[in-house]
Amino acid sequence: MSPWIQYTLLRLGLFAASLGVLLALQLDWWWAAIVASIIAMTVSYIFFGKLRDAVALDLAARREKPAVDPDAAAEDGLAP
Repeated sequence: MSPWIQYTLLRLGLFAASLGVLLALQLDWWWAAIVASIIAMTVSYIFFGKLRDAVALDLAARREKPAVDPDAAAEDGLAP
């Protein structure tokens, strides 16, 4: 599984778990959502640095790799 999928699922899981706990504590839904997003952001920032770095390296590698288009030469030959 790619690192960005793992990191995204982990952050969504942290958000859902903290939202569920906050809603069980009878907090208003909008306050619970705000606090849950802050909790998920800070926990993932503090404890999941290696996974976040892997995501950044994966995105940088994708950006540097040129896109291969087999029809590019034919299309360039048709341009006036």
